[in-house]
Amino acid sequence: MIKNHFKIAWRNLSKDKVFSCIKIGGFAIGIAACLLIALFIRDELSYDRHYKNTDRIYRVVMQGVMDGEVVKSVHFQLPFADALKSHFPEIQKAGKMNMSELFGAGSRSMRRTGEIQNNIEEGFVFANQELFEILEIPLEEGSAHNALASPQSIVISKSRANIYFPDGNAVGKTVVLDNNTDRPYTITGVMPDFPKNSHLKFDFLLPIEDTNMGWTNNNYFTYVLLDKNTDIDQLEKKMYSIVKNYMIPAQMERGRAPDFIEVLKTIEYKLQPISDVHLKSDLKMGDGLDHGDIRFVWLFGAIACFILILACINFINLSTAKSANRAKEVGLRKTVGAFKADLVAQFLTESVLFSFISFILGTLLAWVLLPLFNSMADKTIVMPWTAVWFFPILLSSALLIGIIAGLYPSFYLSAFRPVNVLKGRLVIGNKSGSLRSGLVVFQFATSVILIIGTLVIYQQMEYILNKELGYNKEQVLVVEGASILGGKLENFKDQIRNVPGVVRVTDSDYLPVEGKKRNGNTFKINNENHRSIASQIWRVDYDYIKTMGMHVQQGRDFSREFASDSVSSMIINKKMAEEMGMENPLGTYLNNGQDWIIVGVVEDFHFKSLKEDITPLALVIGKNSGTLSIKINEANTMGALNAIEQLWDQNIPTMAFNYSFLDQDFVKMHAGVQRMGKIFNSFALFAIFVACLGLFALSAFMAEQRKKEISIRLVLGAPFKSIYRLLTLDYLRLILLAIVLAVPIGWYIMGLWLEDFAYRITIGWEIFAIAGSMALFIALLTISYQAVSAALLEPLKSLRAE
Repeated sequence: MIKNHFKIAWRNLSKDKVFSCIKIGGFAIGIAACLLIALFIRDELSYDRHYKNTDRIYRVVMQGVMDGEVVKSVHFQLPFADALKSHFPEIQKAGKMNMSELFGAGSRSMRRTGEIQNNIEEGFVFANQELFEILEIPLEEGSAHNALASPQSIVISKSRANIYFPDGNAVGKTVVLDNNTDRPYTITGVMPDFPKNSHLKFDFLLPIEDTNMGWTNNNYFTYVLLDKNTDIDQLEKKMYSIVKNYMIPAQMERGRAPDFIEVLKTIEYKLQPISDVHLKSDLKMGDGLDHGDIRFVWLFGAIACFILILACINFINLSTAKSANRAKEVGLRKTVGAFKADLVAQFLTESVLFSFISFILGTLLAWVLLPLFNSMADKTIVMPWTAVWFFPILLSSALLIGIIAGLYPSFYLSAFRPVNVLKGRLVIGNKSGSLRSGLVVFQFATSVILIIGTLVIYQQMEYILNKELGYNKEQVLVVEGASILGGKLENFKDQIRNVPGVVRVTDSDYLPVEGKKRNGNTFKINNENHRSIASQIWRVDYDYIKTMGMHVQQGRDFSREFASDSVSSMIINKKMAEEMGMENPLGTYLNNGQDWIIVGVVEDFHFKSLKEDITPLALVIGKNSGTLSIKINEANTMGALNAIEQLWDQNIPTMAFNYSFLDQDFVKMHAGVQRMGKIFNSFALFAIFVACLGLFALSAFMAEQRKKEISIRLVLGAPFKSIYRLLTLDYLRLILLAIVLAVPIGWYIMGLWLEDFAYRITIGWEIFAIAGSMALFIALLTISYQAVSAALLEPLKSLRAE
């Protein structure tokens, strides 16, 4: 019997090739999209689950209330981790890590001892031995028990060891950092590269050299390994004693204002599972790491479900629409004794056969598209052909979806009464017309929502990339590594200024893009019991503001004509003046442990992602590590770049010329959002295509069913536009209904998405007008082919056949 079912199913599949191809093609495209999304979600959810003690490793998060807003941070004092371990026996190990460029983490120049060529390397991190043990970092060379126990030791990744020591045996060799030959670092271990699905990615581990055991400087991440039976809620409550016994007394001793002490009293410590760090880190004060977003995971999961539902809807629509072609078959088989259960089994077999073929083609399509998807998503996902679970899941999914998609058509078709069918009393399509209409509305409502999402994401990204930032990011060349010049740096800057096409040069490691040096502090107005505010303090040179194209609103810029500028002068941004309630800040003294006098106020400029508000910032004259920012005339970019590189090679032959452009660095700040936008847009196109495929097939069938009616109308003199309107008007009504339903849903969903940005567009009526017009145009284009073909029909041929 089963063999017979498959024979009949294959015969029906082969008999109507166009409809079969649309059924299978729509299913296969939907499955390919769902499979890609499933692999993406699996990769995102796999972060930091490779540790043996994953369920016992936590990152400490601090949250408090500041100005009525909950603020979260993961930056702690140097002695914080030690205090946790000594006070709470539930904490077996407490590790600390410093990723601040201010302390020498991030990027540094490096070379092998005995060589002269320096290279700029990224990924330097300071950590203690316990962090090394908590993260279960194995060593391919060296001993993990004391890898960071000695000063001036360094652990490097396997990939970097292969570059600097291609002959192997890196342990015991020495390297020079920042061209400081007086302090060579001895390699004590070679670790494997961190897996791609780790929120931590660094190539160089250094022992902590900071000796400031005070409780007022926050620069360290803290990770803890807990006892198996730890009550997390109780431990979090007990950890408040650290604030009470250490932080508040230290800040009061420093003379902090009462309002700042009140903020400290609101602090709570939370323990974040390490497996949640990648997707669930909602930090007001960022951690400088690349993160995903759990909301995008849920969003893409919902899109995958919608695409699969759309594909199933196509199957149901086409199966019920083809009821006329199967009606006589059902009538005859019932007449000769077939039971309804046999007919249901037959139609379900056909559905499962379609599903299996679609899954095979969809899986192959996903495999072909995977490299393109990886490039778009910045992933290295591979098709898990060898995974034990992969094929069983595919087979069971094919069977399950085949049954689900075939249930309604099976019961609908098998319910035909043979007497009515054989007497020609079957009214084709009427019984399922309402269902098909509802499914078409659902398909296009989903499509309109996705079009709205695509337009909003596009406009938001355009807004971000073209927003007035408060500085000019265009044509600014950023070159790292000039600190190797030492006292000759100023002379080198003068040489660059003489290059044709160079407008200005500044030397500062503090740049208004993420990934550069930052230094937070708290300030209050001197000699006043005024509230303290948190602010960045950046060390710049005299040409910084001019080179960056910033605007001084009040007062003046730094000048070499004022000797005090290099000692005590400060320029603040407008936001800082507002936060401190200063209407006329010029001449006001601020204190952060040192007295500063405000000589200017610069217009607010963005130095973080546009997801975040502009915060207080102060500029002072200070020494930097040799990151040059060079403003170049647009008319002579390549000439100036080549000339600067020649000067570099002449003055610093032992350092590679590493450069980028500031506008490129700004774009990188929002690369994650751009990637998610591209993925969303791509799968939106998948969904719209699947919906259109179903509408095309449905309109073709309806045109075929009404061929006799159309022929009679043509014989009676009906014009082309009348026939065209007859075949399109009903569908256009359904599309308009879909638009009406989709607009408020799309507005609500994308409004929630935009709330993640401090600076965002307003969703205007034009977005909905464009989305609706696109949906109407796509639908009209889809069904027009069949409508035009029907209107141009030769009626005599059709009626002769009847």
